[in-house]
Amino acid sequence: MQRIGVYPGTFDPIHNGHIDIIQRATRLVDKLVIAVAINEDKGPLFSLQERVEMMRAETERMTGPDVASIEIVPFKNLVTQFAEEMGAQVIIRGLRGVADFDYEFQMAGMNARLNPRVETIFLMSEASNQAIASKLIREIARLGGDVADFTTPAVSAKLSKAFAR
Repeated sequence: MQRIGVYPGTFDPIHNGHIDIIQRATRLVDKLVIAVAINEDKGPLFSLQERVEMMRAETERMTGPDVASIEIVPFKNLVTQFAEEMGAQVIIRGLRGVADFDYEFQMAGMNARLNPRVETIFLMSEASNQAIASKLIREIARLGGDVADFTTPAVSAKLSKAFAR
């Protein structure tokens, strides 16, 4: 049986913390489905298509014999329903600290009630990535700050272009 994991998020934009979780998750499963949430309620800076394209560009070089295949798929339904549709056994979530844990603990409990066949796995962010958040990166970029330490050069350039509009 193939082990399939789902890593859901808005990824607006993808940053080094996300990349760290993705790289480590690909060693735990045979296939990783990165579920890019449509989530218009959050008012994303980048369109769904832009976020999917950025994710593809940042993950295409993650290959090798010990690395899971990666599929990027937009979604708008409950993550437990999406996981079932993808044939996934696990939902992978990244944790930065205690504040994330409180929220994610509640979410994992609700997801377990909605679909007990899908487990939630938490991966702690590397220490160097624990302060990184997409919301903060967008704010720094909007105010003309340098986000090079928090994301890739390609994503940093897309942020600069987005705020130059």
